[in-house]
Amino acid sequence: MQLKPISQQVVAIVGASSGIGREAALQFAQRGAKVVVAARSQPGLDSLVTEIQRTGGDAIAVVADVADMQQVQAIADKAVERYGRLDTWVHAAATGVLARFEQITPEEFQRVIDVNLMGQVYGAKAALPYLRREGRGALIHISSMEGRRSLPLQSPYCASKHALQGMLESLRVELQHEGIPISVTSVLPSVINTPYYNKVKTKLGVKPTGIPPYYDPRLVVDAILYVAEHPTRDFIVGDVGRVLDVAQRISPPLIDAVLTVVGIPGQHTTEPESEASPDNVFAPIAAAQGLDRVDGDFGNLVIPSVSDWFAMRSPFAWGAVAGTVAVGALALLANGMLNNSQQP
Repeated sequence: MQLKPISQQVVAIVGASSGIGREAALQFAQRGAKVVVAARSQPGLDSLVTEIQRTGGDAIAVVADVADMQQVQAIADKAVERYGRLDTWVHAAATGVLARFEQITPEEFQRVIDVNLMGQVYGAKAALPYLRREGRGALIHISSMEGRRSLPLQSPYCASKHALQGMLESLRVELQHEGIPISVTSVLPSVINTPYYNKVKTKLGVKPTGIPPYYDPRLVVDAILYVAEHPTRDFIVGDVGRVLDVAQRISPPLIDAVLTVVGIPGQHTTEPESEASPDNVFAPIAAAQGLDRVDGDFGNLVIPSVSDWFAMRSPFAWGAVAGTVAVGALALLANGMLNNSQQP
């Protein structure tokens, strides 16, 4: 399967007003792609299109709520209306509620599923007919390592990402069976420093955080740009994510034990935040909040990742390295827990 060079692509990016989606739009445009950006935030999209056009790029914006199939369909339709075709669909829109399972209302749980899962379903359904018409293309869905290993306090988000993985696996095999040269990629980031934790709803009494360390959102965008030209099944972003993936396969109960200790306190900051604070679960946050940006508030916790470079060049070499590192890490962790349990 051969995909077009990015400079020849028409790319739709959903969830583009901030974070990974915003940086992806900037990078695709910088490399010569024609870009269609979509999100619920009109001001965020307007500022993004202005930024792209200021540097000579070509972009249009479509305001859309991904929980509405007709609005998602309009993104694909307007891309083809403006540029004549669609080559790549990047779906990054997501929301969440950080709270214990019993504190999350059925309506909140359903909304996260509608955005994070059904929004991705609608995106694939809207894009596929146009990709088929072109005879090739790429569906790039931003999932999460929480689609491989769930965390406490994020049950609806984790449920949506696990379900997304299942949907993509089914779709991928169906297209392969037909011999249709459409690449279906799941990008699985580790904890990324975007405004996500500023936007989600929290019932923790404090501002939430991912469990450190964090990675730069540009690492995820590097992966997106790579898979837009190189058909790839799954792409994990971040060393910690790759080690966690292997560790989860080796011993899920051990990861349960670790998360029992660090999973809940590790997602709390010391900054008070009311449950009534603005969030993006049911509506976009006002532009005045200043969250239509790429980076979040945890830049001091960002670390580099080495394995991503290998994954873009030699996935088989990474597999051997990851296995060795994960086994060693698990052995050290198990030994430490054993020693702690034996202390009086």
